[in-house]
Amino acid sequence: MSRSGVRASRHVEEDRQFPAYGPIEAVLGYLLFYVIVGRVTPAVVTVSETVLDLSPSVIRLGLAAALWFVLAVTVIDQARRQLAALGFLTYEDLQLRVWSRVSPWSLRTAGYLLAFVAGTAVAAATFEAAVEALLSLIPVVATIDAGAFDVLAFSLMVVFFLAYSIAAHALDRLVIDGIRVLTAG
Repeated sequence: MSRSGVRASRHVEEDRQFPAYGPIEAVLGYLLFYVIVGRVTPAVVTVSETVLDLSPSVIRLGLAAALWFVLAVTVIDQARRQLAALGFLTYEDLQLRVWSRVSPWSLRTAGYLLAFVAGTAVAAATFEAAVEALLSLIPVVATIDAGAFDVLAFSLMVVFFLAYSIAAHALDRLVIDGIRVLTAG
């Protein structure tokens, strides 16, 4: 077998490890979406009543439907990932695996632990500012008032989402790798 064939088969084998990566990250992502929808619903309802002249009940129903839709898509995606890890389905997950290819397990674990701690600290420090920025963007988007756009607040919101994503990703890798180690030995 050629060298590239050996690498490809090794990555297919890594992809089929159970449990597959992603469930912790998906749960944390959905929880964040749920909290944000809960926090912005009153502002969206107010703006939709005053600017768009829509019924509050229609807006609340639409936001609730969005929550259920995202939950269903998340559950289906995670079920497909886990079934693919068991070999029942195929799941094309286009991720770069450079970090796992070149680093030993202990270095990866330390890196994920550091990323989790740093991401969590930054996300915790910027959460309220990010929610306030999101709340301030709702009227800007509804009225298309570019002059009211606050670049600094938007930047803080981006920093929060990046930090939260990094922390959730790192925690997912730490927990899934820990489960794999415990079940392997």
